[in-house]
Amino acid sequence: MPAAAASPTAPPRKGPLSFLSGAVTSGALAWVSLLLSQRVVTYFALHPPNYSKPFAQSIGTAMKTLIVGMSFLATFSFAFVGLGLFLVFIRSLLPASSTEPS
Repeated sequence: MPAAAASPTAPPRKGPLSFLSGAVTSGALAWVSLLLSQRVVTYFALHPPNYSKPFAQSIGTAMKTLIVGMSFLATFSFAFVGLGLFLVFIRSLLPASSTEPS
């Protein structure tokens, strides 16, 4: 009995087009995140926090660091997911090996 016919309720396998569309979407989000990150860095470089109290200055600097770090974290997360999906897309185009996986 073939493996595909063993479970009629199993979801269909993902195809190469699904991997490619995910890679393109993730790459586009990475590009948008990079542009946003560059604007955030430029804004904070031109407008440094200058408060009269040292405690407020410390909080302002911490918030700036947090915002810049999160924007670049989003950029690299989307980029690596896009790269991974693109590699899976390439792998799905190659012929399957004849050996049985363990």
